[in-house]
Amino acid sequence: MNSPRTTLYRDKVNGKVMGVCAGIADYTGIQAIWVRLAAVFLTFAVSGLTIPMYFIAGLLLSKKPAHLYTAPDETQYWQRVRQSPKRTAREIRARMKDIDRRLADVETYYVSANPRLSQEIERLR
Repeated sequence: MNSPRTTLYRDKVNGKVMGVCAGIADYTGIQAIWVRLAAVFLTFAVSGLTIPMYFIAGLLLSKKPAHLYTAPDETQYWQRVRQSPKRTAREIRARMKDIDRRLADVETYYVSANPRLSQEIERLR
């Protein structure tokens, strides 16, 4: 899984300081406000250790490419892939089986003797 779509980036477009919390939110699919609130909570819980870790992450993480996702559906799809690749593969397999079944039904419909359809095709010629 070394795809650019499965990598953690910092999101400067939606970020407030360095974009680390927004990048984590984009990576996990959690809303950025909850990631930011968790970061503030952790800052108080671990005596301020979160602040240097935030800046280290901000320096180490690459900036999110602008062309990474073209649609919100694609963003949600890749978030699901990162969360559970096996479940996503099962969903895709099930969707393809359903498409294959529907295509077989269409093929049966067109191949079977359908006088009304045959008349319509002949009329269009």
